[in-house]
Amino acid sequence: MQDYDYIVAGGGSAGCVLASRLSEDSRNRVLLIESGQRDTDKYIHIPATFFKVLEKGRDALFYASEPEQGLNGRPSIVPQGHVLGGGSSVNAMVYIRGSRQDYDTWAQLGCRSWGYDKVLPVFRDLENNQRLSGEYHGATGELTVSDRAYGHPLSWAFIRAAQEVGIPYNEDFNGARQEGVGFYQTTTSRGRVAVRRRLICGRRRGVPT
Repeated sequence: MQDYDYIVAGGGSAGCVLASRLSEDSRNRVLLIESGQRDTDKYIHIPATFFKVLEKGRDALFYASEPEQGLNGRPSIVPQGHVLGGGSSVNAMVYIRGSRQDYDTWAQLGCRSWGYDKVLPVFRDLENNQRLSGEYHGATGELTVSDRAYGHPLSWAFIRAAQEVGIPYNEDFNGARQEGVGFYQTTTSRGRVAVRRRLICGRRRGVPT
């Protein structure tokens, strides 16, 4: 039996970062518990192959809603990560924080620490953006965020067509506004899924997994 100062339940994005931050102080003994396996499947680390991870089913759990009228009586299926890395290991890697209005509404409803101006410094602190920095973005955090390496001609044609009908171009969907058309940034680094960097960061700092 070993004693720990902190026990973090769940090795998803939040759990890995929290355990990593806590273990920066060498006096802390930190235990990270994840019921899934290590993130060894090659398709976890190759951008846009998350559907193969879901297809195998080993590293994901599938939750079903009650039958929904809008889906002709079918349930809505929501896959969740069951692996080290959590949802970050099984999603499409699009980096999108959500709407300012959503956060501010939560604050108005009583979750005062969830207002947009409260959470923005946290997002900024955790982010290692390869292009953007400043009011809305950080460049020294654990989570690498980068631009796509390639834009398909049809994707560019779609973006131009949207602008021609009056939709403004938006180069940063996590900036001052979300409206518009453009390419998303993703949680990738050098063509690989950036979650790997975050987990290695945690292991090097002595986080048991």
